[in-house]
Amino acid sequence: MEEPQRVRSQTVTTTASSFAENFSTSSSSFAYDREFLRTLPGLLIVAEIVLGLLVWTLIAGTEYFRVPAFGWVMFVAVFYWVLTVFFLIIYITMTYTRIPQVPWTTVGLCFNGSAFVLYLSAAVVDASSVSPERDSHNFNSWAASSFFAFLVTICYAGNTYFSFIAWRSRTIQ
Repeated sequence: MEEPQRVRSQTVTTTASSFAENFSTSSSSFAYDREFLRTLPGLLIVAEIVLGLLVWTLIAGTEYFRVPAFGWVMFVAVFYWVLTVFFLIIYITMTYTRIPQVPWTTVGLCFNGSAFVLYLSAAVVDASSVSPERDSHNFNSWAASSFFAFLVTICYAGNTYFSFIAWRSRTIQ
C-alpha cells in the first residue's frame, strides 16, 4: 500500500512598505478642524463655494449655449467650484496632515493663483457677453452671474495672497 503524501505547510511573512504605512487608516475617525472656518482663508473658501455656485447656476438656468463664450465661464465656474469643495473637505478633515509627501503650501498657491487668473478671464468674458435681449430672464441672470464672478475673483485673489504668505514662510525656513 502506498502512503498518502503529506501536505507541507509554508509560512508567509508580509511587510508593509513605508509608503503604505503613511496612508494607514489605523484610526477610525478623521480629525476635524472646527477653527478653520473661523479663519479668513476658511471664510474665503466658503464664500468662493457659495458665490461660485451662484455663478454657474445663474448661467445654467438660461439658454447659455446660444452664446459660446458662456461655455468658458461654465467650465471655469464648475471646475473650480468642485475643486474648492474638495479642498474645503481636505482642510476641514485635516487630511493634509496625513499626506506629508504633498507640498500643500505650493499646491494651495498654484490652485488659488490659477483660480484667480482663470476666474478673472471668465468674469471679463461673462461681463462682455451680457447683452440685453427680448428675454429679460437671460439678461438678468447673465448680469448677476457676471457680478458674482467678479466677487469670486476677489475671493480667490485674497486666498492667493494668503497662500503666497504661507508658501513664502515655508520656503524661508
